[in-house]
Amino acid sequence: MRKIILSILGVLLIVGAYFGSKYIADTKKKKRPTPAKVVKTVFTDTVQNATVQIVIPANGSLVSKRRVELYAEVQGVFKSSGKLFKSGQEYRKGESLIRIDASEYYATVQSSKSNLYNSIAAIMPDLRLDYPEVFQKWQNYLSGFDLNKSTPELPKMTTEKENYFITGRGIISNYYNVKNLEQRLAKYNIRAPFNGILTQALVTEGSLIRNGQKLGEYIDPSVYEMEVALSKTYASLLNVGESVVLKNLDNTETYSGKVSRVNGSIDATTQTITAYIEVENDLLKEGMYLEANLNAKEEVNAIEVQRSLVLEGNQIFIVRDSILDVIDVKPVYFSDTKAVLKNIPNGTVIVSKPIPGAYAGMLVKPFQLKDDAKKETPSKKAN
Repeated sequence: MRKIILSILGVLLIVGAYFGSKYIADTKKKKRPTPAKVVKTVFTDTVQNATVQIVIPANGSLVSKRRVELYAEVQGVFKSSGKLFKSGQEYRKGESLIRIDASEYYATVQSSKSNLYNSIAAIMPDLRLDYPEVFQKWQNYLSGFDLNKSTPELPKMTTEKENYFITGRGIISNYYNVKNLEQRLAKYNIRAPFNGILTQALVTEGSLIRNGQKLGEYIDPSVYEMEVALSKTYASLLNVGESVVLKNLDNTETYSGKVSRVNGSIDATTQTITAYIEVENDLLKEGMYLEANLNAKEEVNAIEVQRSLVLEGNQIFIVRDSILDVIDVKPVYFSDTKAVLKNIPNGTVIVSKPIPGAYAGMLVKPFQLKDDAKKETPSKKAN
């Protein structure tokens, strides 16, 4: 009986230990929580197609539209002209910039003019006898001949006999020789071609000037041009006469200009096209560096978005019933940060800010401002 009782107790102990260990093991198992469905909040915008002004950014330095490099065509000593030939000196149109001593050459010119006068005077008796009908006009020419003034144009010859007679005496060749000397004499005095300012002076009074020597640079400070190089893709967008807004590097000053010229060829090396922007302002100086925004073209039925929103294959994300989808678009212009798109129907809800890890079919929720945030916080009353 004792053995039977001990056997029964042993079996009960084993069965109890089994169920006890199973209970303890089951109580240690934790149920895995069901993952919550994540719905990302996105920023959206409703498409309303309109006319978009395409603006091309560019930059460059100013150069005077009218500038002259001064060179000497004769040789001599630089003489004073009333104003110091120094950088920054202003001149009016027609004022003498440089006077070169021409005393010796002037005497040569006067000698040639005197020889011409004597040649005509020598044929007057023959004209009176053989060609009385033309004598008076040549007499009038001699009467108006002044050695201290420019040589007047020879009388017009009306007959072949008169032409042969005058030419045979060497008068025509003497006349053009004198005019040639007078033209060269005028080069001893360089005058201002327009109102402007001297920006570079390479000689001083008393210097010996040689033929072909550069003397300085002269500019018109009222009108400037800025040369900008743009990508060849913009060649069809640029129009002469388009208004341009220019700013300095500090964005403290704004100037108004216009596209004055567009180069007809593309640089084969850089594949860029050159445009010239004309600007007038008293505050501008040659060499100033400006930034320009060129109004290249108006694109109708288009929208402007961030460039980062355009996906590969020219697609963008849209929201349909809280689900992301993609549609094809037609980009017409890209800048560094913006893109102009077409072929998007009005009323389409597009994503206005990039979404990390976005994909078509993703569940999203458009962002909306809370009513509390829309209300203005009432101000506290003063005590």
